[in-house]
Amino acid sequence: MRDLYVVGRNPVLELLKSKRQIDRIYILKGNLQGSIKKIIAIAKERNILIQEVDKSKLDSMADGNVHQGVAALVTDFEYSTVEDILDRAHSLGQDPFLIILDEIEDPHNLGAIIRTAECAGVHGVIIPKRRSARVNQTVYKASAGAVEHMLIAEVTNISNTIEVLKDKGLWIYGADMAGDDYYFRTNLGGPIALVIGNEGKGISRLVKEKCDALVKIPMVGKITSLNASTSAAILIYEVLRQGYEKE
Repeated sequence: MRDLYVVGRNPVLELLKSKRQIDRIYILKGNLQGSIKKIIAIAKERNILIQEVDKSKLDSMADGNVHQGVAALVTDFEYSTVEDILDRAHSLGQDPFLIILDEIEDPHNLGAIIRTAECAGVHGVIIPKRRSARVNQTVYKASAGAVEHMLIAEVTNISNTIEVLKDKGLWIYGADMAGDDYYFRTNLGGPIALVIGNEGKGISRLVKEKCDALVKIPMVGKITSLNASTSAAILIYEVLRQGYEKE
């Protein structure tokens, strides 16, 4: 396990709400206003050590991210398993709803997708162990702390994982510009996993072949592709919309 700094007010607040072990909280000297007061109060309730430091110290912890005068030191992120994700859905009495990310390399995209997924009630996110962004400080910041409420599984082989999910009754839909039909004309109900591909290459050929169907998003402008996190948000909320329609 290695140390990880979580920076920014919202990410640190979400961290404090979770059950994660926090070694200490670093606060910018003299910066005791607004939500910093709330962070300090919760940290004291949990008996977490609070240390005031100067800006240069926080800047070094933030590694280029905006720290807003606060950082938390935690151990490395603990990944879940695919079974953990499915168990969460079943414990809630809900059809499993998963997101599979095929080699998303930008941690900002990973964080943004996790944030949207958490807001929409997705049960878990699956990423490959190789050629993929991992949960780090930038992901924490981009997700506004949503990583603390989302089960994230690392798997060795996405194609094999899709086969396992199919055996458990999930339907697998991939986002692809050359999809079979538009996403809003596709039935996205029931147990489902959405596959979002790499920012440049999209979904790999082998993973495409494993999908039950490929869905596309209309493109009518001069730019012919969307950011991966934007595509994911559109499809995630379409699943949610269709679910509400059936209630």
